[in-house]
Amino acid sequence: MKAENNLETDQIRQLVWRLAIPSMLAQFVSVFYSIVDRIYIGNIPEIGELALAGVGVCGPVVTMVTSVASWVGVGGAPLLSIRLGQKNQEGARKILANCFLLLTVLSAAITVGMILVKDTLLIWFGASEAIFPYANQYLTWILLGTVFSLLSTGMNQFIICQGFSGTGMKSVLLGAVLNIILDPIFIFVLDMGVSGAAIATVLSQMASCAYVLRFLFSGRPMVSITFGGYERRIMGQVLLLGLSPFIIIALDNVMIIALNAQIQRYGGPERGDMLLTCNTILQSFMLVITMPLGGITSSTQTVLGYNFGAGRPDRIRKAEKHILILAVGFTTLMFFASRFLVRYFILLFTRDPQYIALTMDAVGVYTMMIIPLGVQYTIVDGATGMGLPKIAITLSMFRKVVYFFFLFLIPAIGDVGQIFLAEPISDFISPLVSAAAFFLVISKVIDRAGMPERPNAKQA
Repeated sequence: MKAENNLETDQIRQLVWRLAIPSMLAQFVSVFYSIVDRIYIGNIPEIGELALAGVGVCGPVVTMVTSVASWVGVGGAPLLSIRLGQKNQEGARKILANCFLLLTVLSAAITVGMILVKDTLLIWFGASEAIFPYANQYLTWILLGTVFSLLSTGMNQFIICQGFSGTGMKSVLLGAVLNIILDPIFIFVLDMGVSGAAIATVLSQMASCAYVLRFLFSGRPMVSITFGGYERRIMGQVLLLGLSPFIIIALDNVMIIALNAQIQRYGGPERGDMLLTCNTILQSFMLVITMPLGGITSSTQTVLGYNFGAGRPDRIRKAEKHILILAVGFTTLMFFASRFLVRYFILLFTRDPQYIALTMDAVGVYTMMIIPLGVQYTIVDGATGMGLPKIAITLSMFRKVVYFFFLFLIPAIGDVGQIFLAEPISDFISPLVSAAAFFLVISKVIDRAGMPERPNAKQA
């Protein structure tokens, strides 16, 4: 089947836009997929706010689990793109086969392991006695769908990286629309509450997984899933390259977990639960920013990886420029949305004036420096796409270290309500350091991409 985008000959600006826009829109839908449970749960009569806080505690745990999909998917897709750029079809086939096996084994292991420790984790991560039952109901059902979640998310990267961005978007749309339809049925019609929301999500993930695997087994893409050719070396390369996005997503959720724990520690039972509810809504709004932004920068990694493998630094630089324009343009748009439209977003979750006012203040602080995030994502994901995991991991870790430093410092010396300042501080400092790294280090690597011998273009 002919790809929707030709990574070798299509004009760079059009190529970047055709890959980025469908992925960004798909992530917008995926965000709604992620938060629709919370919207319905927040509107359950009498228990809405407490149930929402419980699901908020589960959120980082669930996303940490699904970050494994990025570890393998985003780790393997750039390598597959590089092999295709080198016209190494057999190497690309081996990468896809090894990634499918990795995701299958990891999803099974994670399901068993997380079910065994989930109660302890929820208590560690800020679930008070009042909200624990809701958190436990939700997380138990979600974990049972881990295999479908990881395979649909991780293997979808191998659809996009072969130029089928529209097909990748359809897989996300399928799950999102199905979840939106099933949620009110299970929550309200069948009166299953929080458990119903989780069951609806798992069923939707099953549908997306079936769609993705059917396409990748069909023989329609350039590289289909096959069996055999498993090599520990290839799996190691995938896990090394994917370590950066895995760390980014995992530590982003560790940051939320730490934030929840600090809120409970310094806020006390009553104020702590209230702030946790507000933080759940805040983090839902942040998903509207970070997931589409990640869609822009991760879907276009294939352009960078393919042209890095093909030795085309001119096309890499043009692609980076257009990716940066899209990313910063999007974060600028969302900055203004956080100032003028966020109240309407909050009203989807709660009508309580106290919760609305508190959440609006938190969002205003948390999003003060989201515009530079476009720079951070472009540079870090760009480095990953070109097979430069050490640079990507270093820049990612620096941002987390800055955040954690202020997360623990601020409530210790001031009021817990000021804890949200940790985010804009890290979002201001980190892009400056990443920009410096791009001009001093990454730019030189791009220049060397056109040379006959490239240390990062090893055969699979």
